[in-house]
Amino acid sequence: MRDFLKHTLATLLGIFIFLGLSVGGLIALILLLVTRDPVPAVKDRSILLVDMAQPLTEGPRSPSTLGQALSDNSSSIQLHTFVTAVDQAAKDARIVGIYLYSSRSGSNPTGFATLKEAREALQRFRASGKRLIAYDVDWTERTYYLASTADAIAIHPMGSMELNGLSSQPIFFSGFLQKYGVDVQVTRVGRYKSAVEPFLLNQLSPENRQQTQTLLQDIWNEFLKATGEARNKTPQQLQAIANQQVSLLAADAVKQGLVDRQAYQDEIIDELKKLTDSKAKDKSFRQISLRNYARVVEARQDTQRSRNRKIAVLYADGDIVNGQGESGSIGGDRFARELRQIRQDESIKAVVLRVNSPGGSATASEVIQREVILTRKVKPVIVSMGSVAASGGYWISTYGDRIFAEPNTITGSIGVFGIQPNIRKLANDNGITWDTVKTGQFADSQTITRPKTPQELAQVQKIVDHIYDQFLDKVAESRKLDRAKVAEIAQGRVWSGSRAKQLGLVDELGGLQAAIRAAAKKADLGDNWQVEEYPKLRGLEERLFGGRPEQILTRLPWLKPAPEADLLTREVIKLQTELAMLGNFNDPRGIYARLPFSFWIE
Repeated sequence: MRDFLKHTLATLLGIFIFLGLSVGGLIALILLLVTRDPVPAVKDRSILLVDMAQPLTEGPRSPSTLGQALSDNSSSIQLHTFVTAVDQAAKDARIVGIYLYSSRSGSNPTGFATLKEAREALQRFRASGKRLIAYDVDWTERTYYLASTADAIAIHPMGSMELNGLSSQPIFFSGFLQKYGVDVQVTRVGRYKSAVEPFLLNQLSPENRQQTQTLLQDIWNEFLKATGEARNKTPQQLQAIANQQVSLLAADAVKQGLVDRQAYQDEIIDELKKLTDSKAKDKSFRQISLRNYARVVEARQDTQRSRNRKIAVLYADGDIVNGQGESGSIGGDRFARELRQIRQDESIKAVVLRVNSPGGSATASEVIQREVILTRKVKPVIVSMGSVAASGGYWISTYGDRIFAEPNTITGSIGVFGIQPNIRKLANDNGITWDTVKTGQFADSQTITRPKTPQELAQVQKIVDHIYDQFLDKVAESRKLDRAKVAEIAQGRVWSGSRAKQLGLVDELGGLQAAIRAAAKKADLGDNWQVEEYPKLRGLEERLFGGRPEQILTRLPWLKPAPEADLLTREVIKLQTELAMLGNFNDPRGIYARLPFSFWIE
């Protein structure tokens, strides 16, 4: 990125003038770009710092602020970067251990399937014989899931541990919409297709409650199994602890054998000084952050691997939307173009499609799936499912040569729905009315100014049924399953990765690294190959400022990461997120293959 920026200073000058920024600011930026050491040094007997509060993301992300573009203090790190760096650290004689810590309180939003792959990399590191030390003040299930791999876990004497199980609290808008005169009509197929329930009900349907309970239990069981094995506890023992209290005090966490001891941070630092042979008078121990160490690893790999034997890792991360899509979504046309370019690139020998998506537009999903099929005819396509690869996310996955998922991946949800809101009552109550002139019975059928007629709803239902039938046919054909069996396990039902494997919806249990190895084997690449990630960042303003020109002014002032949200703010953020997803409902026929709006696991 730094080389890219150095060659675009002339463009930056124009941007700075346009934004009215000072010449001093421009000079400071130039100095930062030109003078920074591109590859950090790794000192002998260093500790690798791993921040458990740092979210793990999928593909390359544009920096959200100018500050992040100029620093290494981004609030997240890619899963592939994390795993590659930790695996390399296990082999690096200069690295003597890993220190797991949290830079801030609160829960890490990373999904459990993503955390599982990170956890497995930490297990491999510990198996190498090097030290893995974990410390935190207030432990959550997610941070403890990672840290349970450590050979030494400590907690602050005034700290606590949350180990009380998982929950999900979906938001329902039905009463709100009725109060303000917004009516919603839906068409759907599948008893478990619950994405429309927030608009129709004020609580979970029996079917949705059943599938949610089963899914949460599968994810929780994997948590109990993994952490239990690491701490010599049975799942039953951990469940008993979870059922006893809201949270454990530090002394109780030690007594229950969940952590090894209570300690203050300065005591941990003194131990790490001894491990790194640092002097007592040194301010801290010899260390390197995971982000900086990843840059060292990347620079080394660039010189070692062939650039003509590539495995493309293509990230499908976010809602699937029609058209080009914005940052954070999967635009059907844009993503299909990426696949075409990968297919036509002769230096790319295999493709790993990394899917982390709850689905979305049925039309866009089909556009993408077609390119997957065409690409598979030319080179291997291996699918790696992240924390969520369901509904439209499963649609684009199903034709892969092999499909990998973690046991706690959320997948399936083979179902379709249509949603038709209208605001007539809201408008009428406020003195707004419409009149209509048309030349055909259904000419105004897409309006939101009136409810749809029974005839119009029947037409939409016909389309929904047709698309659902296509979905079943595609899954039956690609997965070589009897169509009747597919119809039985479909119905919009969500499955965990472990159950999906039993049902034949996925082939292997494993993460992104396993999928990459499978792609290399399928393409007969041996050990001489290089991973290249797609899609690439899309232009200077996105790479530097994290958005389009019209977004830059609103983002520049916020150069510091947001503080940890309080409980009320977190609920407001959830509500905003749910409502913002309505903006992704842009399918030309109004038909969607998507999970419930957001599946929040807390």
